[in-house]
Amino acid sequence: MAGTISDIKKLEYDIHKYSSYSSSYLPENIREDNPANQTSRWSSNTNTPPQFLILKLERPAIVTRIKFGKYEKTHVCNLRKLKILGGLEEDRMMLLFEGGLRNDSVPETFNLKHRTNSGELLPIKYIQIVPLLSWGPSFNFCIWYVELLGIEDSIFILSNLRKYNMLREIEIVRLFLKHCRQQGYVRAFNALQEETGVRLEDDKMTELHEILVNRGDFKKTEEMLIDFIATGLMDDYLARQEYKPQWSLQLTPENEPRPGRRGGHQLIIDPQTSTIYLYGGWDGNEDLSDLWSYDVRTNRWTLIHERSEQLDGPTPRACHKMVYDTSSSQIFMLGRYLDSMSRTEENINSDFYLYNTVTRTWFQICNDTSQVGGPQLVFDHQMCIDVDKQTIYVFGGRILEPKYAVSLSLRNEEETTGQYRYSGLFSYHISTNTWTHILVDCGHPSASSPHVESIRSRVTHSMLFHHKHRKLYIFGGQRGKEYMTDFLIYDVDTNELSNMTPEKNNADAKNVPQSGFTQRATIDCEKDEIYVLTSLSKEKERRDLNLNSFWLFSLGKKEWSCVYKSEHSNGENCYQKNQSTCHEPCPRYAHQIVYDSTNQVHFLFGGNPGTNSNVRLDDFWVLRLEKPNRDNILRYCKYLLRKQEYEEITKSDPLAAILYLQTKLYDIIDHSDPVQLKEFHKLASLLFKSDSCTAAGSDGMEPTSLLSHSLSGGGGGGVVCSNASVGSANAGGVGGGGGGSKHKQPPSSNDDEDDRKGEANQAKVMRVESPKASTTEEADTSSISSMSSSDCSSSQTNASQSQTKAEQDVTAAPSSMVLVKSTTDSNDVVAPRMGSAAPDTIGLIATPSTSRGTGASRNRAADQQFELKIRRCLLFNKLVDLLPEPLCQPKKNISDFVLL
Repeated sequence: MAGTISDIKKLEYDIHKYSSYSSSYLPENIREDNPANQTSRWSSNTNTPPQFLILKLERPAIVTRIKFGKYEKTHVCNLRKLKILGGLEEDRMMLLFEGGLRNDSVPETFNLKHRTNSGELLPIKYIQIVPLLSWGPSFNFCIWYVELLGIEDSIFILSNLRKYNMLREIEIVRLFLKHCRQQGYVRAFNALQEETGVRLEDDKMTELHEILVNRGDFKKTEEMLIDFIATGLMDDYLARQEYKPQWSLQLTPENEPRPGRRGGHQLIIDPQTSTIYLYGGWDGNEDLSDLWSYDVRTNRWTLIHERSEQLDGPTPRACHKMVYDTSSSQIFMLGRYLDSMSRTEENINSDFYLYNTVTRTWFQICNDTSQVGGPQLVFDHQMCIDVDKQTIYVFGGRILEPKYAVSLSLRNEEETTGQYRYSGLFSYHISTNTWTHILVDCGHPSASSPHVESIRSRVTHSMLFHHKHRKLYIFGGQRGKEYMTDFLIYDVDTNELSNMTPEKNNADAKNVPQSGFTQRATIDCEKDEIYVLTSLSKEKERRDLNLNSFWLFSLGKKEWSCVYKSEHSNGENCYQKNQSTCHEPCPRYAHQIVYDSTNQVHFLFGGNPGTNSNVRLDDFWVLRLEKPNRDNILRYCKYLLRKQEYEEITKSDPLAAILYLQTKLYDIIDHSDPVQLKEFHKLASLLFKSDSCTAAGSDGMEPTSLLSHSLSGGGGGGVVCSNASVGSANAGGVGGGGGGSKHKQPPSSNDDEDDRKGEANQAKVMRVESPKASTTEEADTSSISSMSSSDCSSSQTNASQSQTKAEQDVTAAPSSMVLVKSTTDSNDVVAPRMGSAAPDTIGLIATPSTSRGTGASRNRAADQQFELKIRRCLLFNKLVDLLPEPLCQPKKNISDFVLL
């Protein structure tokens, strides 16, 4: 009987090849799991790359997971970073995993990529493990034990091999079809397509190519793109774009009331009415008990109660937690911090309150939850509410006890070692007014019982509830002196606790939110995204890392990405009432943040800047995370098309080009934006250049600002974090390029300096970005560069003329479109895209097809037509990169696989 994907078992392998080994630490040692034996490992004899192990399976298999065993103690040679490749052939392997191991004694298992991009299972026979970094940077690499898990059923694998080979054959034919079309081999293209029945692309893409590249019908092309965008064909591309952060200080009228300075307060939001509620906190001198509401729509604060304890409400407090029940319009509040002198028997009770936002009344549910099965008095805990099941979850926090209940020696030991008492996971059912102790803390006396489930509790962590997934997500925090980095998932329906393993697990702290820093988290259940703002650490020794960073965790992709990072220095402006000079909030702790899921906006209030024991903040900030929309990408596509059409018109009819510039191009330029206006003027300058310089005149003119917008009071000083998983290069070189004819004079250093200052002051956010530059795109242009058609039958007039015109032609193309290196002049360098490597001095040498004669001289008209078709092909490739990959031609080219 054929196997299935669920029939996972241990796979046998041999050591096929290795880079090196040291002493008796042979590669074969990794086949035996012996954590107590320090010599049972493979160790390289150097950490100079490349170091690797290649494992060979007995037969092709579907390898789904890999397990790494470890030594019983931490070890400096453990792999902090590594990557794993696999394939049917040892010289042609693809990336299956990239990440790292924790430096501990606990074995780790990782999922490997085992499906093709089209979803078919991927058989492999070779696995290559490539160490990149050890935990001791100057030490060699070692691997203790490797176990491969997967399916090796022969019938099942044979079936998948056939599917895999059939898909490979189809892709090979598609590569040939793409090559034939680019080279103008029309009869070969038609014959191959008829013989195999394989389509190069969707009929819509074929029609787009015919209309744009062959006919040059820009009006019809624009109509097609409008239809593509309206039907959502570019939505997937838009969704893959990175967020652009925009901070703005939310100012309210001076004469109207607003909350004062504080930290340790609480914010919650009613998403149905867009109302934020703020309670309590510490103002630097005393705890507060005031309750405020903020109407997002009218931008107004309202003081509901100045002293809630006078209205049967809670006493002044800080470090408490609140949740909002949208079904009953009620607020629930639990926990608070007490200094050591206030921890008396009378004050140490865990009171539990309810506030009705409709009747504006308080009600004490319970004077001490620990007496009815709930948690003891805690602070720095977390609360979430499951509105559908009317259940509140409380996790973590440090337990407070009466000062005389703890001996002086024990108290000193706690402060020295950080071995405090922590609270576990509790649930409170609102309808029945009952508490349940779900998971005890691992330090609880009952945790040692095999019948009791436990969890590692902590403080200053994050906990969020996903009402669709029915899960609690818990991550980060601190336990004693240890900073937690785990990511826990608790299924509230099955009571199952698991550990989230990111798809691109990387122990490098640069790729995840840093532990030990104050973090505030929110969730968008519709987008399956978790947002985390990390800021100042409470630990004084970590204050040198003075930064804010904003992170996104995709629950669908299971990976982190950095949206925003800024090294903002605290200054006097951060503590003054008028903070308009700040472009973003200064680093802090004890602040609060809430997420308005309706308007998709974050709000941040107050906190402690950590510079003075009595100074607290009262600033109120708004963070908007924006992505390009359909209007932005339509405007971008129109710009690309009209720019190309305009450049073609300038060569044949300058008077018509002037009219086109004044109408079609004028309409999509924001003339109040100096950057866009500069680009528009550069387009106009094409009219005053000779034919030989026309192509060079448009160098680097991608719409760097065309699809951007000015930030009103936000974003200054911040940088957008680059991320391998969700990223794209900017849509062009800033302010035009440095490429062009070798006779063109380079810009002055003063002009460059002015441009840089202007760009910094603009604080722009790109709204639509060109697809990321890649090696395949470079090869794609190399393939196109040799394109010939029936209209281009003669050869170049001479090598020098060809090279000059080709260099001019390339300057308007993306920096990723590369081509043959030129050694003529340093002024021919093309301005690189942001996010892509700076190219060498390059030029495009248009090579005639091998089927054409090389002795005949190409006439001027044919030469222009040849260049024209190249430029249209480049534009076509840029447009289809915005469309779903299954509809389009292959990204790669035959030239990628041909080496001479």
